[in-house]
Amino acid sequence: MRPPHARPGPRPRGALAALAAASALVLLAPAGATALPTPAGPAAEREGVDLTRQRAHWIDATTVLWPADPDPAASYALAASADEDFDIVGGRITGEHDLFELTPDPGGLTDDQRAARPHLDGLAVLDAGDLGAERLRTALTERLTVVERDADGTVTAATGVQIPGVLDDVYAAAATADLGATWDGAGRPTLSLWAPTARSVDLVLTTGATGGVRRTVPLRRDDRTGVWSVRGGAAWAGRHYTFDVRVFSPYADGGRGAFVDNRVTDPYSVDLSTDSVSSRLVDLDDPGLAPRGWGDPDRKPAAVPFEDAAIHELHVRDHSVADPTVPAALRGTFAAFGEADSAGMRDLAGLAGDGMDYVHLLPVFDIASVPEDPDDRAEPDCDLESFAPDSAGQQACIDGVRARDAFNWGYDPYHYTVPEGSYAADPQERVAEFRTMVDGINGAGLRVVMDVVYNHTHQAGQGEQSVLDRVVPGYYQRLDADGGVETSTCCANTAPEHLMMGKLVVDSVVTWARDHGVDGFRFDLMGHHPKQNMLDVRAALDALTPEEDGVDGGAVLLYGEGWNFGEVADDARFEQATQANMAGTGIGTFNDRLRDAVRGGGPFDEDPRVQGFGSGLYTDPNGSPANGTAREQADRLRSHQDLIKVGLTGNLRDYRFTDSSGREVTGGGVDYNGAPGGYNLSPREAVAYVDAHDNETLYDALAYKLPPHTPMEDRVRMQALSLGTALLGQGPVLVHAGSERLRSKSLDRNSYDSGDWFNRYPRDCAEGNNFGVGLPPAWDNEDKWVYARPLLADPALVADCTATDASRERFGELLRIRESTPAFSLGTAEEVQARVSFPLSGADEALGVITMHIDTAGLAGEWSSVTVVFNATPAAAEQEVDALAGADVALHPVQAGSDDGVVREAGFDPGTGTLSVPPRTVAVFVENGP
Repeated sequence: MRPPHARPGPRPRGALAALAAASALVLLAPAGATALPTPAGPAAEREGVDLTRQRAHWIDATTVLWPADPDPAASYALAASADEDFDIVGGRITGEHDLFELTPDPGGLTDDQRAARPHLDGLAVLDAGDLGAERLRTALTERLTVVERDADGTVTAATGVQIPGVLDDVYAAAATADLGATWDGAGRPTLSLWAPTARSVDLVLTTGATGGVRRTVPLRRDDRTGVWSVRGGAAWAGRHYTFDVRVFSPYADGGRGAFVDNRVTDPYSVDLSTDSVSSRLVDLDDPGLAPRGWGDPDRKPAAVPFEDAAIHELHVRDHSVADPTVPAALRGTFAAFGEADSAGMRDLAGLAGDGMDYVHLLPVFDIASVPEDPDDRAEPDCDLESFAPDSAGQQACIDGVRARDAFNWGYDPYHYTVPEGSYAADPQERVAEFRTMVDGINGAGLRVVMDVVYNHTHQAGQGEQSVLDRVVPGYYQRLDADGGVETSTCCANTAPEHLMMGKLVVDSVVTWARDHGVDGFRFDLMGHHPKQNMLDVRAALDALTPEEDGVDGGAVLLYGEGWNFGEVADDARFEQATQANMAGTGIGTFNDRLRDAVRGGGPFDEDPRVQGFGSGLYTDPNGSPANGTAREQADRLRSHQDLIKVGLTGNLRDYRFTDSSGREVTGGGVDYNGAPGGYNLSPREAVAYVDAHDNETLYDALAYKLPPHTPMEDRVRMQALSLGTALLGQGPVLVHAGSERLRSKSLDRNSYDSGDWFNRYPRDCAEGNNFGVGLPPAWDNEDKWVYARPLLADPALVADCTATDASRERFGELLRIRESTPAFSLGTAEEVQARVSFPLSGADEALGVITMHIDTAGLAGEWSSVTVVFNATPAAAEQEVDALAGADVALHPVQAGSDDGVVREAGFDPGTGTLSVPPRTVAVFVENGP
C-alpha cells in the first residue's frame, strides 16, 4: 500500500511491531485522511451510563450482547427512540421512546453465532424475543440504547448499540439487489441505494456538477431489502445527482449521536463530477464512453496462465509525467497511454516483446488526496535541481505542498468504482480516458491489473469525504469494542465480513472487469478481508463469459497482500485471506520470504545495511555491525539460501528437499522468523518479487547494502541476479517499474506522498536513474539520513547510460529465457516436486551460490533439462552436477548471444558435469535431449 504504506512489503505507526512480525507492507496515513478514534466520552450522569459508546451488539433479530455479566437484581431493555431529546439524566430516560425487554440467556452464544463472531464470545447474551417485523425495522431507523435498570427503574448502566449483525439478518435479501444505476432497453435508469437505517431518502438531480436546474425526487423503500429506489426517464442520462439521507449517526453531536441530514454521493457511482462533488448518471454501455475499437476481442492480448504471468507494477503518473515525448497536457494522465509512439509506450511494448504480460497499475479508482482541478494544485516553488545531491532542501520544499500537489500513490479510497479524475486530462471524461488507457496498454501487447483498496476508506463517520458511513452509519466500517472505527490499516477500516460491504467488493470488481476491460486485481491488505469474501470475488469473476459479458472471467488474475496483523490477526473475527489460509484457492499472495532473503533484513530495520543473498551477505561484507559476526553471517546466509530455494519452487509448503544443513525438510519446515517458509499448495499462489512500490527500490536497497566501493558494473550484475531469483522461479512474478533500469527514489523508503521529484522515472538514460536528488523525505526517512548522506553525495552511484542500458538488456534476457521454456511455469506442486531439484543443497553447499536443476523431458521445447546457477559471490563458482556428466549442455542461447561478455564466459565440462559461472552472475544452461 501506501500511504498509507510503508509496505513490505506497508500501517499506523503503533502497529509497526506487529507489521514487522507479519511482514506486512507498511502503511502510513495519507495527508488529510480521517479515521474515527474511539470516543473519549464526557463524564457520565452515573457510573456505567455512557451514550458516546456503542458497547452492546445486536447480532440478529432476537439476540443482543451486553458487555458485562448481567446483574441478577437488574432488568435489561432495548430503548428505541426517534426523539431528538432522548437522553438519560439522573437515572431517568427523557424523550419519547419504546422499551423492549431483554432477558438474560445463560446458555450463551450458539455454535453458529460464536463461529460467525468469535471476537464477541464471552459477552453476555440477552434474548430480545419477537419484536415483530414492522417494529423491528422501524427500531433500526432510531437511536438504540441498551439500558440496565435496578428494581426502582433507575438506569444504572447504558450504552449504544452496534447493529451490523442484525442488519445482515433482517435484510439478507439485499445480497441479490441491484444497486446504483441500472438501465433498461429504452435508456431509462433506475437508481437504488441500500439505506435500511434511513428515515427518508431523496434524490437530488441537477443539470450541472454543482448547480444548474435542481429537482428533488423522493425514493421508495423496499422493506424486504432496505433498498430505496426511483425510476427515471431517458432525459436523466448525463445528469448529476446526490442523495439526501436522514439517518441517525452515532458519530454526530461530538460522539453523543444525533439524527442528521446527509447529502452524499452514490456508493455505487460509476462516474463523478470534478473533485467527486456529485455522482453522474451514465450508462457504461454508451458508445460515447468508448474509444474506437473498444471491446474488440482481437485488440486484447491472450491471457496467460497465472503461474506464467510476468507483471510490471506501474504508477499512472510516473509513467509519463516526465516524458517529453508525450504532449504536455497529457503527461501524468490516462490519455498518455494512448500515445503509442511515446517513449513510455515504446518501453512497455519492448517489455511485452521480451515476455512481460501485465501492467499492474497502482490505484486508479477515485481517491481523496489529490485535487482533480489542476488550478487547485500546488507544486514546489523551489529550484529543486539547484540543491546538492545530499541536501535536505528538496524534501523540505516538497513538504510544503505535498498535501496539495498532483502526486499520491492513491491508497485512500473515495469511490471504489469510478476512475480517478486527477489522472484524466478532463475529469469529466474520466471514464472514456480510463478506457483509452486500457486500450493503449492492450495495444502495446499487455493486459491490465488494478490495485484495489477495499480494506479501508479515506474518511468515516461524518467526515466530508465519508460516503459509506454517512449512508448507513456504523455498518460499513469495522468497529472496536466501544464502537470506534478500527484503524489498523492506517485509515478507517472497512468490514467486508458484513454482508453488504462484501457485496460492494464483489460488485465493484465485476464492474471493473466486465465494463472496463480490467484483467486482474491486486488486493491491498487482503489479509483484512475474509477468505470467503475473496472466494466470492473469484466465483463472481468465474461466472463472467465472453458470450454474455464480453469477458472470460476465469482468466482474470487475483492476488494480494496476505499479511496477518491488526484486530483481525490470527483469524480473530473470521478466517482471513492471509498467506497460509489462501493455500489451495488459486489466489496469489506476495512472497515476502524470497524478498527478504535476497535483499537482506526487513522493512523495519534500524540499520538499512543488513545484507542478504543478493547484496553480499558473508561473501562480500559491507562492515556494518548489524550483520553480526562472520559465523552469524554464514549461518544466516545458509538460512536465506533455503528460503530462496523454497521460493524458487513457488513457495510450496510440502516440497521436499535437502536443506543447507543436510536435513531432509519440506518448504513448510524452513524457518522464516518463526513462521513456516513455504505456505502454498500450488506454485501459482506465490507472487515472487524483490521490490515493489513499498520500501526502497531494489537499486536503493543495494546502494545501502553492497559495500560502498562496489563498482557500478557489479551493481548492475547484482541487480540482475536479484531480479533473476524472482524471474526464474515457479509461479507469477512482479517487478517494480524501472527496476529493469536501476530506478532509484534517492533512498526514499515510502514515497507515497513524496511528489514527482522523488518518484521520477526517467525514460532518457542521460538523466541518470534519479539517485542523488536529495535526502529522502524526513517524514519517513530521517532516521536513515546518517546512512543515506554519504551515499547520495557519491557521484559514482548515479547510473549512467552504460549502466542503465546494460541493466535493461540483462532484464530482457531473463524475461526471454523465462518465456523460452515451460521449465519456469510447471503449474502444479506435483510437477514441481518431480522436476525441480537443488542437486548441491546440503552441508557442503557453497555459500552464496544456488544451483537449481529442472527436468523438462516430455514438456514442450527442445531441451530435456534446464539448470540455473545463481552465483552471488565476487568469485567464480564451479558447480558439479552429477546428473549432467556426459550430457550435451550449453549456455542458454539468449545468454550465449548476449552482449554481456562476462556471462558468455560461463562454461560446462561434460566429463565431470561441472558448470563454471563467473562472479555475480546468474547463468542458465540447457541440455539437448535425446
